[in-house]
Amino acid sequence: MDDPGPVCYVYCMTGSPPASGARPAFGYTATEVARLLALPPSRIHSWVRAGFVEPRRGARNELRFSFPDLVVLRAAKTLADQVPPRRVLRALQRVRRQLPQGRGLAGIRFSVEGGDIVVHHGGLVWEPESGQARLDFDAAPAAGTAALSRRATAPAAAEPAELDAEAWFERGCETEAGDAAQARDAYRRALELDPGHFDARVNLGRLLHEAGEVAAAEANYRLALGARPGDATASFNLGVALEDLRRPAEAVQAYEKALDADPDYADAHYNLAHLHELLGRPRNALRHLQQYRQLVNDGGT
Repeated sequence: MDDPGPVCYVYCMTGSPPASGARPAFGYTATEVARLLALPPSRIHSWVRAGFVEPRRGARNELRFSFPDLVVLRAAKTLADQVPPRRVLRALQRVRRQLPQGRGLAGIRFSVEGGDIVVHHGGLVWEPESGQARLDFDAAPAAGTAALSRRATAPAAAEPAELDAEAWFERGCETEAGDAAQARDAYRRALELDPGHFDARVNLGRLLHEAGEVAAAEANYRLALGARPGDATASFNLGVALEDLRRPAEAVQAYEKALDADPDYADAHYNLAHLHELLGRPRNALRHLQQYRQLVNDGGT
């Protein structure tokens, strides 16, 4: 499976309103990871239990996955697309047991060659299922390689004046993990060229939100909804911003719009349950909590 290139996520995470002056906690929920990687939630939780990744817990004890966690899970999915998932589970468990304590799978490269899972690490090549060593005749990655590290390849060099809105957007995607300020500038350049660029608008809003500029994030989410009315992601992100701005009634409206677009948006149900409880509406809170639990259980979590 070929690497599809840099992936830029446009999802903002749910979280309780932070204390005054505190930054909200961010991370990808299991539901969002399932959507982004097209993975069953049950498989994500299975790989968490196996120790492939070690996500943190959010304010409500939910799992929160970092960007490196997503890279590892995407690589595991790449393997599972080529060999049975149970073999992937067994192979990666064996590799992980051989690593020093505290060392994760990030940075180790896996491939599928002749139907066998192969590990490339530290100049060595071996099959974790059999323990058999291999000779590395070709240092170049084989077809189907799953690299457990973030792509470092930058977009082709170009003078800034030559870049269009989409190129600036891609540059923002490339630089997010290493330099959020530079990524924000890239998204702004994209929006100068195309004010209706939805993904750049949502990503800029999310980065502003993470930087504590919640009011500016709200403005960008609303502009994104102007370009794409009723979008579930932008509506959900707006709800999170409104929660952090202590405007719960407006946040309820935003989450409800997210559910109008995607009735199975589990995290929107969860956040609505929390807000209705906060606003003294126990029946509504219970209804959304039940819907959240049903969606999670249906997904195998």
